[in-house]
Amino acid sequence: MNHANGPYRLTLERLIDAPPEQVYRAWTEAELLCQWFTPRPWTVASAELDVRPGGSSLVVMRSPEGQDFPNRGVYLEVRPGRRLVFTDAYTEAWLPSAKPFMTVTLEFQPRDGKTHYRADVLHWTEADLREHEAMGFASGWGQATDQLEDLLAGLGGGA
Repeated sequence: MNHANGPYRLTLERLIDAPPEQVYRAWTEAELLCQWFTPRPWTVASAELDVRPGGSSLVVMRSPEGQDFPNRGVYLEVRPGRRLVFTDAYTEAWLPSAKPFMTVTLEFQPRDGKTHYRADVLHWTEADLREHEAMGFASGWGQATDQLEDLLAGLGGGA
């Protein structure tokens, strides 16, 4: 197996009608992230994002029943407007998490005023990959990306 590409990968690609800097902002500004990040009827109760290599993130997702699910992670690579890499293998400043699940690489490539958006989600094990598929990766990340596109369209040139 080619582990450089990751044998346990899920990918979402989309051409988004907004420049890369706006798509990046929607991922890195808590106020914006809270508006689109979870597939409805789920919501984001709160988000704390320290967007720098080694910086931590805490995104609290809320179920329709009102139960909160905190998700902690650490940014590994930050290239403003172009690339973000983060993982849940750490909860903060290199403190290992109890159960690492995934590492996410987001790429924002300019294409004629739009963004070629690619999310690669690498899992630690095949079981983790299958669990993420069963949780609805394709539909959930797809719906969240639809919501991201709606948010960016609503922001227009002022984003």
